[in-house]
Amino acid sequence: MTASPVEVNTVLVPVDGSDESVRAIEYAVAIAEKYDARVHALYVLGEEMTRAVETGAVEEDDVVVETESFIDNARAVADDAGVELRNSIALGFSTVRKLQHPGSAVLDCADEIDADFLVIPREPLSGEPGEVLEKAAEYVLLYASQPVLSV
Repeated sequence: MTASPVEVNTVLVPVDGSDESVRAIEYAVAIAEKYDARVHALYVLGEEMTRAVETGAVEEDDVVVETESFIDNARAVADDAGVELRNSIALGFSTVRKLQHPGSAVLDCADEIDADFLVIPREPLSGEPGEVLEKAAEYVLLYASQPVLSV
């Protein structure tokens, strides 16, 4: 058997707690399982939550607690497949950095963790405040240097 011409060590999957994010986790884990890679779930916070954190109205520790349930479920999916899952949280917007938005947060993380492959949820434009990745998918598809699967 010849080696695969594709090498994947880290699959980045940005999530926001939506149903589409759950599906993206499942795809990311399947890809990681195939290539014996790990998954990094990046929980991207929406504009309201970002403003609350930046102004001190919400403590960062409280945000971590709120996102843990989703990440725990993602970790269970990864554990079932024997895939290592790491996670982090990113502010999808900024009141001080003009160019900070969900797409740039995803690509910054991809660079930081040296991701080889990205799986991004493609969400319907619903206007729900929790769904921050709906506009990021197009940006990531346009500007990512890694292969991207949009699900």
